[in-house]
Amino acid sequence: MRFVQEFMKKILDLLLGMPRSGKRVFSVLSDTVLLAFSLWSAVSLRLGEPFIPAGLSIYICFALTITASVVVFARLGLYRAIIRYLSLQAFSVVLVGVSTSAVLFAASSFLLHVPIPRSATLIYLGFAFLFVGGSRMLVRGYVQGIDRRKREKVIIYGAGSAGLQLLTALAQAGEYQPVAYIDDDKTKQGTVIQGIRIYGRHHLDDLIAKNQVDTLLIAIGKASRSSRSRILDYLEPLPVQVKTIPDMADIVSGRARIEQIRDIDIDDLLGRKKIDAVPELVSACIEDKVVLVSGAGGSIGSELCRHIVRLNPARLVMFEQSEYGLYRIERELKAMLHDESLNVELVAIIGSVQNRTRIDAVLKSFQVETIYHAAAYKHVPMVEHNMVEGLRNNLFGTLRLAEAAVEAEVKTFVLISTDKAVRPTNIMGASKRMAELVLQGLDQHQDITRFCMVRFGNVLGSSGSVVPLFRAQIKNGGPVTVTHEDITRYFMTIPEAVQLVLQASSMGQGGDVFILDMGKSVRIADLARRMIHLMGHTVLDDDDPDGDIKIEYSGLRPGEKLYEELLIGDNPLGTEHPQIMKAQESFLPWKDLKALLKEMDQACLKHDCHRVRELLLNAPTGFQPTSPIEDLVSIQSDIRERHLRNVVAVTTRPKSTTLVN
Repeated sequence: MRFVQEFMKKILDLLLGMPRSGKRVFSVLSDTVLLAFSLWSAVSLRLGEPFIPAGLSIYICFALTITASVVVFARLGLYRAIIRYLSLQAFSVVLVGVSTSAVLFAASSFLLHVPIPRSATLIYLGFAFLFVGGSRMLVRGYVQGIDRRKREKVIIYGAGSAGLQLLTALAQAGEYQPVAYIDDDKTKQGTVIQGIRIYGRHHLDDLIAKNQVDTLLIAIGKASRSSRSRILDYLEPLPVQVKTIPDMADIVSGRARIEQIRDIDIDDLLGRKKIDAVPELVSACIEDKVVLVSGAGGSIGSELCRHIVRLNPARLVMFEQSEYGLYRIERELKAMLHDESLNVELVAIIGSVQNRTRIDAVLKSFQVETIYHAAAYKHVPMVEHNMVEGLRNNLFGTLRLAEAAVEAEVKTFVLISTDKAVRPTNIMGASKRMAELVLQGLDQHQDITRFCMVRFGNVLGSSGSVVPLFRAQIKNGGPVTVTHEDITRYFMTIPEAVQLVLQASSMGQGGDVFILDMGKSVRIADLARRMIHLMGHTVLDDDDPDGDIKIEYSGLRPGEKLYEELLIGDNPLGTEHPQIMKAQESFLPWKDLKALLKEMDQACLKHDCHRVRELLLNAPTGFQPTSPIEDLVSIQSDIRERHLRNVVAVTTRPKSTTLVN
């Protein structure tokens, strides 16, 4: 028996290794043999003894039946079908083919006067279907068995419509082999879908161990974030990597396919309630207006552009310093306009917000009505090491753009600010707080442009977010670097941040600072642990010396806080949106602010970092630096200056004299 199995396996492996044309020839030859055997078996069974053909007419009858049957099979497309993907419906084609073959057998035996019992035709039909269809089923089962052994075994969490669609898609994709469903609905537990049994979550440990599963796929459709977060809480301790399907809205719209499995969204981990948009607030400053987004190629700026084009502006001007960033977002938006049949004029402009001449020309040429100012240097250590350039871009770039907006009679100007502007300990935060003061002062100084600011915390997935960094470190085997064991941050998704910006822009009366009710802050070390667990690894620490990924604490970076705040003062005011608040904060009169800005500009021109820091400390920003000046050019300049002083001191030192008697 084992010899037969080994022989059959070698034959099937040889068959699978053939080119497509060879497989078709083999199929024709095997059908010829199987049909001949079916004819002989049918007649023998009917006669009750082995049939021995006698006479030329019997051989001609058999030959005509087999030849015509093969031609019919070919016309029905039976030799074009790929056996490994042969569906059960395809066997209806086999049934039609062998039925036709049986009719041909009956007709040829009648015309040639072959003495064969009529009931043999029906027996032949059964044998032919069994052998022709069964041989294909045998090969299909063998091939799929090989494919299943190659596939990664997975468990699908969710036996609803999304889970069923995922199962069907995975069967075609060939990368994963589902072995079980998990569903919290007790009425579904114990039932079977397409051969896959549905279990309750309490069976997970046994299923993972029994099937050696490394990956669990979440397919729970439109479940709320809080529900997804509770499921992830349960799954986190399990020794599996947790992945999910794309958002159902993206699947329905065609932007994604259900089989495009991805890592778990970290916003699911946060479990915060989704912020509902108020439609009339979102579109008030955009619909039928000319809108400019500065920093359009960045993470926030590009998401603003995606939302804005769907709100029917008359024109979207994308203003960006990075050529590649601008090219990328323009290409993406053009594809979006085509796919969603949107009619928006796109204008891609390369330029710096520090170039007043360029800004004036753009605002006046395109008659801009609304500005969303997202251009900024926001990476804290990078700005610390380049403090003058950071201040010039974040502060004076905002000043130049705001002054140009007033001159061009722009109606609304919205600054994208940050929680780091509250009692800042770094240059980035101080520069953003100064930018807020500029807009607050300008708003009091004129009544042409309405200025407002939107202040929020870290955004998930942005260029400065820890989440993509952690994910990359985990995939590379660690370690995961966290600056401090107790460091915490507020988090929100990029779409949430953009929704806030768009709605706040229509609520401001002028000089307003808006903040979002962001819930509880997140401990970064806990976030790192959850990401490690949900990516199928364990944390290497004192409690688990055999763990996979180590968390290393590198120490706070220059200017970095342990925790961030959103409010400078107390008692924020409510707004038309229940999750958006307005801060009540003091500002500097424009006359005094203008004098301060002039001094700061002169210090920047001289690259006098010490004077810049002194001015920031004296400004009403609440700046409280936690480290010495970290500007790399300034440090190197100080080193060079000390070196030159030492050289001068050595060369001018009086030479000693010796008295000779």
